[in-house]
Amino acid sequence: MFSKTCRYAIRAILFLAVHTDEDKKIGVDDISEGLDIPRHFLAKILQQLTRHDLASSSKGRNGGFYMSQENKSASLLRVIESIDGKDVFTSCILGLPECSGSNPCTLHEQVKLHRIHMLDVLDNQSIEEIAKNISKENLKI
Repeated sequence: MFSKTCRYAIRAILFLAVHTDEDKKIGVDDISEGLDIPRHFLAKILQQLTRHDLASSSKGRNGGFYMSQENKSASLLRVIESIDGKDVFTSCILGLPECSGSNPCTLHEQVKLHRIHMLDVLDNQSIEEIAKNISKENLKI
C-alpha cells in the first residue's frame, strides 16, 4: 500500500524516536547501517522529514538527526502523508482513475472499512507511544 520510500521513512522515524533525543543525535551512516537502507536514499528521506518538521537535525561536530519532543508528538499518519501524499488513503485500491461511493470499483466497499480503521490507528497514536512499545517489547524496526 505504501511506497518503498514511505516504508523507509516510517522505519527511520521510529528508529530516531527509539534511539535519539535533543541531547543524543545520530548520523545518517549509523541510521543507514541500523536499518539496512541505502545511505543516499535515506539522506533524502531524512531531509524531507526534517522539512516537514517530523524530524530534527543539527550541523557540526556533534550534529546529526534526532527527534525533539514536538517531533515525537506527531502521528505516523503525518509521516505517511508527507511522503506518499494524502490521497494514499483515498485513491482506488485497484488503481482505477475514478472510484468513489457513487462510482465504486468492485472492492470499494470492502476496503472502505479497513481504510477508516487504518487511518484511526495511524492518527491516534503518537510516534513516541509507538517507539515506547518498540523499546518495551524489544521489537525490530
